[in-house]
Amino acid sequence: MAEAKKVHKSEVSRLYTQYVKTIVPALKKEFGYKNVNEVPKLERIVLNMGLGDVKDNGKSLNLAIDELSTIAGQKAVATLAKKSISNFKVREGQKLGAKVTLRGQRMYHFLDELISVALPRVRDFKGVKKGFDGRGNFAMGIKEQLIFPEINFDKIEKIRGLDVIIVTSAKTNKECESLLVKLGMPFQA
Repeated sequence: MAEAKKVHKSEVSRLYTQYVKTIVPALKKEFGYKNVNEVPKLERIVLNMGLGDVKDNGKSLNLAIDELSTIAGQKAVATLAKKSISNFKVREGQKLGAKVTLRGQRMYHFLDELISVALPRVRDFKGVKKGFDGRGNFAMGIKEQLIFPEINFDKIEKIRGLDVIIVTSAKTNKECESLLVKLGMPFQA
């Protein structure tokens, strides 16, 4: 595994600086906000990897958690089954996936890398599909973890996908979309 990127708390992201200097005034003007605190902002980014196929293989699960930790730059944790489902051979408390929640500067560093480095590496990339939930949050799926430069192609066990959920303080999809477009998210036309 490649070394996980280290982001110090005091290190200010380029994307955060852009948000404060240009995006906040633009959103205030666009939506007519009276107060800076009304302007939508990023609250957290959650990366989730479902690993149902490796539920019995502890080594594969640990490798997947390490890969997710490398991508995020922060330690990922295993997710557990909430209840038993006999048809899927799942028992309550069994490890089924991995997740990591990014906040603060790590969140802005990750989003900057996703937009400017990882997404352009997707073959035949035509933009991100709009996946808003109606409450100002955005979700997207990534089909393979290889688009992130931290992942060494020779050392992966299996190609896996992951979900990226961007939670914002926006009240509507329109506000969230406007925020993400100004941050540089390449949506499909």
